[in-house]
Amino acid sequence: MPNLAAHRETKASMDPELNRIPENIEHIHLIAACGSGMAALASLLKDRGYRVSGSDQQVYPPMSTFLAERGIPIAEGFDPHNVEDRPDLVVVGNAVVPSNPEAVHTAKLGLPYCSMPQAVNRFLARDKQVCLSVGTHGKTTTASLLAWILSAAGQDPSFFIGGILGNFNCNYRLGGGPAVVIEGDEYDTAFFDKEPKFLHYAPRYTMFTGVEFDHADIYRDLAHVKSAFAKFLQGMPAAGTLLVYDGCPVARELSRLSPARVWAYGDRPDSHWRLGSTAIEPPRTRFEVYRSGKLWGEFTTDIPGRHNLFNMVAALAVAHDMGVSPETAARALAAFRTTRRRQEVRGQVRGITVMDDFAHHPTAVRETIRGVAPFYPGGRVIAVFEPRTNTSMRTIFQPVYPQTLAQADLVVIREPSRLDKIPADQRLSAAGLVDDIGKLGTPARYFADTDGIIDFLVGEARSGDLILVMSNGGFDNIHQRLLERLGNGDL
Repeated sequence: MPNLAAHRETKASMDPELNRIPENIEHIHLIAACGSGMAALASLLKDRGYRVSGSDQQVYPPMSTFLAERGIPIAEGFDPHNVEDRPDLVVVGNAVVPSNPEAVHTAKLGLPYCSMPQAVNRFLARDKQVCLSVGTHGKTTTASLLAWILSAAGQDPSFFIGGILGNFNCNYRLGGGPAVVIEGDEYDTAFFDKEPKFLHYAPRYTMFTGVEFDHADIYRDLAHVKSAFAKFLQGMPAAGTLLVYDGCPVARELSRLSPARVWAYGDRPDSHWRLGSTAIEPPRTRFEVYRSGKLWGEFTTDIPGRHNLFNMVAALAVAHDMGVSPETAARALAAFRTTRRRQEVRGQVRGITVMDDFAHHPTAVRETIRGVAPFYPGGRVIAVFEPRTNTSMRTIFQPVYPQTLAQADLVVIREPSRLDKIPADQRLSAAGLVDDIGKLGTPARYFADTDGIIDFLVGEARSGDLILVMSNGGFDNIHQRLLERLGNGDL
């Protein structure tokens, strides 16, 4: 048995010549296979007929069950032995560190390796028209919308998206059509490739939803984030098409760098694709879309929020260029089911609705609260917020969060549970947020743990209220636990 301690003291020295994908492959091994993206990739590769294995430190349901049902063995823990049988290719996940024993042993054996986006590019996007969704906000929903519209139009697209699509109940698909829809992440690729994931794709169409500062663990400031998007836009194929949200000044500015054909979308008078009049008729929204100043179509959706209407305009613009008629697109949008964890109603008990949303950046929090409030006129919007990302746990947005959260009728904040990962002088103050929100006229409370939040909400919520839970994590399964407590008559 190899000396694991010795391996953990060593960093993997990956050979750039091996960072390529061989043509003849039978067995592929994934290091850190239980993340949502890597698990989808493992399943995709299995569907393509490869023998797939994997490993991870935290192998438990539902992901362990998901992979086991697909016949993909996952080893518990990282061990050099897991690559000792010399797989033809090793895919190294973003969460893998240089000292990972399997990464070290992969380098020692000289095995071919690649990152997740490289594998997606080769095994899914090869010989396809890539439709890429990029931007700080809305890229998951925008990609999901396009994938569903193309599917409803009979174009049988493939997709690889960072969220579970409600219409497909999965986040990847091997389609037989010419297009593949991919969510392009600005986060770094792997420990041996610190460039953004989206740089690995050569898109025919790009939907660019906007740029703000985020990911403080890898980006220094907004200028650093802009430089990453600038590099992507400059490298776009000249034959491609860029759909840029013109409501974001930074995105408009950066779009000038692209050699591709550029179409602006938004609600400005000169937007090539423009959101027209809208009418909120709970539980639906009706809206118009104009193309080059002429009415292109009228649509209905049950996905709330003006920001989502802009996401729809971007997807409709690409779908139109791919031959989808307004009538077909309208039927698709009317049947579109929200992506998991994007304004997803988890349940309703005694007239109290519990909704799950991925929002964590101040802009996303603001737009989410604004978007859902008109659909619950008979009660309060109770915003429950867990600052959990590397950015939201820092003081960066401390002055901004109060104004965004104060749009709710009542705010509940969970004390960040991982503040030890943040330098002491950079840590967000939940108590400070509560004080500042209160000064704006909105009652607010903070709690040290999830149990305290549930106890409070069970006593506070009443019929007609919306409990909007916002977090990029599981939040201790607060949604289900809260519904169970409410359903048990603990009210």
